[in-house]
Amino acid sequence: MVKKAVSALFSAIAVLIIAAVVLAVLYRWYEKISYRTEYSELVETYSQEYGIDKNFVYAVIRTESNFDPNAVSDAGAIGLMQMIEDSFDWVSEKLGETELEFEDLFQPEHSIRFGCYLLSFLYQRYGNYELTAAAYHSGMGEVDGWLASGAVNRASPDITSFSGSNTRNYVYKVMKAFEKYNKIESNERN
Repeated sequence: MVKKAVSALFSAIAVLIIAAVVLAVLYRWYEKISYRTEYSELVETYSQEYGIDKNFVYAVIRTESNFDPNAVSDAGAIGLMQMIEDSFDWVSEKLGETELEFEDLFQPEHSIRFGCYLLSFLYQRYGNYELTAAAYHSGMGEVDGWLASGAVNRASPDITSFSGSNTRNYVYKVMKAFEKYNKIESNERN
């Protein structure tokens, strides 16, 4: 009787261990499909060239277009990184790429290159990823206004102090995705 109870206990433990392993494998698979790293060669090339964290770039692409190079927003932003025409014109001038047309942002290489340049510029200007994401979404004028009024602390910005629920939600999504991409990369190294 005791042998049967011990055997049943060991069997139950074995089943639980197998279930835990299967769940862990499925969860990692889910992470990989949910937090894709498509266009990795382009992202790694341009994030390195412009000095912006590649995982932050992936987080922005995931949040902006979910890796759809043909995405078009209601605001008229296009491509993987969902850039509007005014931003495209500004980056084109900075990069000396005046022969490109706005519609060229539907090509992943141009979208990622221009997006990485702009993210790098914003990161250098604001010094943290929260304000970089906010400026990418709402514009430098908006973020500069928050900083000038004291509504947002540059050193440790509190997302809840950002005006506009769209911007708060956007920054929250980007930062959560950035955190997840960093975690996945860390797990892959271990």
